[in-house]
Amino acid sequence: MPHLNIQYTANLDRAIDMNALCKTLAATLVALRGEDGVAPLFPVAGTRVMAWPAAYFAVADGQPDRAFIYLNLRITPGRSEALKKRAGDAVLASASAHLDTVFAQHALGLTLHIDEGVPVYEGKRNNLAAHLNTA
Repeated sequence: MPHLNIQYTANLDRAIDMNALCKTLAATLVALRGEDGVAPLFPVAGTRVMAWPAAYFAVADGQPDRAFIYLNLRITPGRSEALKKRAGDAVLASASAHLDTVFAQHALGLTLHIDEGVPVYEGKRNNLAAHLNTA
């Protein structure tokens, strides 16, 4: 963790480079630091940002040009309220900055929720850390 899932209305596909947004938000999460200002707030190898368009949607009054982006950040417990707020503020600011031109051209809603919890079951197989550039 963290896992950032992005759901968005498909009418934004032509307006947003969603891959670039995912990379921007992943970089934002990886850059965050913990209480000591040195250690990463989240494990780099556990960082995931994924996006899915909603082909069928109704936003606000249902006009076809209305759009929405929902960011759901799932994290495991153990971080202070201040760190969770800092993470949320950073992700929302990064997404907002990336989407400034889209906000200028579209009726758009952007929401971020952070969910924290312990999985009921968590199975893993992961060799990503071995492949990360640690230089």
